[in-house]
Amino acid sequence: QVQLVESGGGLVQTGGSLRLSCAASGSIRSINAMAWYRQAPGKERELVAAITNEGRTNYGDFVQGRAAISRDNAKNMVYLQMNSLKPEDTAVYYCAAGIRVGKGAGTSKYWGQGTQVTVSS
Repeated sequence: QVQLVESGGGLVQTGGSLRLSCAASGSIRSINAMAWYRQAPGKERELVAAITNEGRTNYGDFVQGRAAISRDNAKNMVYLQMNSLKPEDTAVYYCAAGIRVGKGAGTSKYWGQGTQVTVSS
């Protein structure tokens, strides 16, 4: 069993900042890429940021320098620092990770249950 648990969401005013955290736990042999996605009501889920186990990052076009993803491999955690938040950033933010659970097993993508981020105008 593998679990991804997000924390750090909440209500913030326009221009504010939030730091999301995600902890992976369970029968984990290794973790490849980790990422944050978001889904706003009535919209498709979209990639916010991703980071490989070597630290290479990529971001959704809409981020425009307002977010930074990082990870702590020793703790199986990934973080998302978001700054200059806008009302259109309001969404449920999901953590995802490519995880191998056993020797010889392939990598499967696991998802957290999401954390709500609401940006008030």
